[in-house]
Amino acid sequence: MTAFKTLDDLLAYTHGLAGKTVLVRGDLNVPMKDGAVTDATRLTRLAPTLSELASAGAKVVVMSHFGRPKGKVDPEQSLRPVAEALGKTMNRPVGFATDCIGSAAEQAIADMAAGDIIVLENLRFHAGETDNDDGFANQLAALGDIYVNDAFSAAHRAHASTTALAQRLPAYAGRLMAAELIALAKALEEPKRPVLALVGGAKVSTKLDLLANLVTKVDILVLGGGMANTFVAARGGSVGASLYEPDKLDAAREVEKAAEASGCRILLPSDGIMSAEFAANPETTTGPSDNIGDGLMMLDIGPDSIAEISEAIKGCKTVVWNGPMGAFEMEPFDQGTIGVGKTVAALTKDGSILSVAGGGDTVAALAHAGIEDDISYVSAAGGAFLEWLEGKELPGVKALQDAA
Repeated sequence: MTAFKTLDDLLAYTHGLAGKTVLVRGDLNVPMKDGAVTDATRLTRLAPTLSELASAGAKVVVMSHFGRPKGKVDPEQSLRPVAEALGKTMNRPVGFATDCIGSAAEQAIADMAAGDIIVLENLRFHAGETDNDDGFANQLAALGDIYVNDAFSAAHRAHASTTALAQRLPAYAGRLMAAELIALAKALEEPKRPVLALVGGAKVSTKLDLLANLVTKVDILVLGGGMANTFVAARGGSVGASLYEPDKLDAAREVEKAAEASGCRILLPSDGIMSAEFAANPETTTGPSDNIGDGLMMLDIGPDSIAEISEAIKGCKTVVWNGPMGAFEMEPFDQGTIGVGKTVAALTKDGSILSVAGGGDTVAALAHAGIEDDISYVSAAGGAFLEWLEGKELPGVKALQDAA
């Protein structure tokens, strides 16, 4: 991975930050209900960068998008309540500016003292943010002296606050951004081998690019969830009434060919937990994943599959995880994800493997299994994490690398 400057570089090679205004691109796009933040994970992860800069005497100005207001002011998508939640998370006052550019932002920053933190209003209230408009970027840049990007989760967007600012101000990666990039590099770019990837999810069609890239990067690719059924069917198996994509059988075969050419072994479930209905605690049966009876759906991997996957993991040094092994939201179809997860967690804790996981369903599944704190690194980045797995260049990361 090309080098990028971090907060260590900023703090080591500047003559102090007192009096300097640091623009921090964070991700405050957090889930809310009835005006309250329901998951403060992104706020908690952003806090160290903000605290460190504030402690160094900087005026810390946080920028972020929230929702998709499409360039228009929408009070329902204001960042004001998120700023209040950030203050509670950090246990310190966090101010708020009613706009992200212009006189409102300028005055709010002018009123700041060294060490203060404020949040600017939603960047996407201006179309120039998503359009990556030069004029809008210039107005943002005029507000500060230094730019810090700590929003890996927005790095797959070529927007004014994620790319253009890095071209206009001295640019650095925040603590969260740096940690994410280092963890991802260790997982696929410079991994300890063998490398195993666990990929689940409902449909092959949503992860074809991901699978095509992974088979060139990893030694073993383990497939679970509904997408595994498509591969089983492509190999000639009978999947009964299970979710699968009959129009993607050829695509699955192409992935298999690419894997063979790259020396990657694809491991499919050998058995599964089947039911005639997708409901909590229904009547179930266990059987081969390639010989499912009419009217039955495979809704989770079976005990033999858990054992086989766990054995494969034990022979590896690096594990990348995206997607649950079954319909984990509904008992008893969570046992495959929990069983595999416990193996990954145990081997991570004893130092046998490095594990990196990400993607919305994955994070939820790890939390359900109670192992999210036992994984080496859990990315909450969503789309950016998936695009990284697909091998795509992330504009926000490239901007930091180009500025190094």
